[in-house]
Amino acid sequence: MAVKKIQLENFTVFKKLDIDFEAGVNVFIGENGLGKTHVMKLLYSACQAAKHDVSFPQKIVRVFWPDKFGIQRLVKRKNMGGTAQVRVVSERSYISMSFTTKTKKWDADVKNEETWEKQNQGLESVFIPAKEILSNAYNLREATAKGNVEFDDTYLDLIASARVDISAGKDTEYRKKYLEILQKINEGKVRVVEDRFYLKPGTQAKIEFNLVAEGIRKIALLWQLIKNGTLENGSILFWDEPEANINPIHIPVLAEMLLMLQRDGVQVFISTHDYFLSKYIEVKKKETDKVAYYSFYRGEDEETVSCEKAEQFSALKNNTILSTFRQLYRDEVEVAMR
Repeated sequence: MAVKKIQLENFTVFKKLDIDFEAGVNVFIGENGLGKTHVMKLLYSACQAAKHDVSFPQKIVRVFWPDKFGIQRLVKRKNMGGTAQVRVVSERSYISMSFTTKTKKWDADVKNEETWEKQNQGLESVFIPAKEILSNAYNLREATAKGNVEFDDTYLDLIASARVDISAGKDTEYRKKYLEILQKINEGKVRVVEDRFYLKPGTQAKIEFNLVAEGIRKIALLWQLIKNGTLENGSILFWDEPEANINPIHIPVLAEMLLMLQRDGVQVFISTHDYFLSKYIEVKKKETDKVAYYSFYRGEDEETVSCEKAEQFSALKNNTILSTFRQLYRDEVEVAMR
């Protein structure tokens, strides 16, 4: 299953938004505060709502974590009298909801939820936040449930997905081609012992995750999600700023991995501020790869957030990453000519 479209009205920073997605790699760029992560969290919540025990609006408040789990706080602040509307469309069905500033907790008006569950049953999705979390995984869900710490469901769900081990026996050829590449970068395999994560470099003793560089931990996480079968044909990966804390020499490999996943039937959504990751995806993609770039930007009124779509990174008219890169080049030339 692939997510095909999202439509929003009066939701957080968006007055109105309508985006069509590709079944392959979808790359979100734009300045901070323009809702890139919000869109991914909404899509992730809809995917999770395909499970019979997960409510779409309740998942949204657990992912966005508004005060007192009040979904009404997600109504666009500069239009507090309006109605917020969310509609997510997949290849098979759709799910939608609406709520106002008077809606209690997560009691939104949801439509087509049962059909959405039936048509998308078995859908696997995972959201990787910008900050690495496995090094702090031990008892995190229990501590959050008791109110000792506060982490939204993207972190808790990710830990649950990484803990799962459904890969007993020999790795499939599908997994091997990924694991061998990733293992060269993180120099080891992931081990889970009593809900604690370790990196096991060859014949050496295992190393606690918190003693490993964060960039390596992120690569090791991807290794684990492929190893345990979370990222298979038909699943959806959401990754917020995958380039964060990763050694730049590994960015080309990361770009290739994302393209490989979409070739194997995994739909990918990433949000990035990195020129090299964005450009390497463009450079490495094949003619048959399905890749699209989405630039989030403010309109002339400085209040409306819009989104521009293009098949090529360099074809985006509103491209803050490319503009900054070009400005750096001009500044370097100016300095060199002094």
